[in-house]
Amino acid sequence: MEWLSAAADDPAQCRQIWADDPRMPCLLATGRFFDVVSVEQRLGLEMFDRLLRSGMPFGPSVIDRKAQRVGFFLGSQSRETFMHYLERETSSPPPYRYLGHGSAVVVPGPIPLSGDRYQWLRAPMRRPEANPLRPVALATALVASAELLARIDRFGEQYPTPYAAVAALPEETTTDAG
Repeated sequence: MEWLSAAADDPAQCRQIWADDPRMPCLLATGRFFDVVSVEQRLGLEMFDRLLRSGMPFGPSVIDRKAQRVGFFLGSQSRETFMHYLERETSSPPPYRYLGHGSAVVVPGPIPLSGDRYQWLRAPMRRPEANPLRPVALATALVASAELLARIDRFGEQYPTPYAAVAALPEETTTDAG
């Protein structure tokens, strides 16, 4: 957490806060040590699962349960590479926020509990390096995940769930001829 706290306005104070309460979230500036791509929670969890299952390279990931957003950490100054590959994947990208220089992100403390608002989906082990494959993987996963969720939503609109169809059936009455 040493490199992560270095992004705080007062790194020593941030480390002290985490030493006193390892669950305490902290506001950190983006752009100097890392950038963050933030998406809505449903899309972010699908992206996280897709990146994990495929073995694609990605760094730390955080979830804000109240705001229902997921953030993916990239090396600083990855915007151009991310945008380039995102544009190669689609002409109409899904909604996202790119947090670089001049922005900030709230991160959980080193040891959040499962009920905390801010949690690590993938905790930082070390500073995200400028790995050129991370922004490519993230751009690809963003588009693929959004397309998958859109297809699932269309399927649900076209075909009612079996439970809804069963629930709509009239109840049978039986009589015992006893």
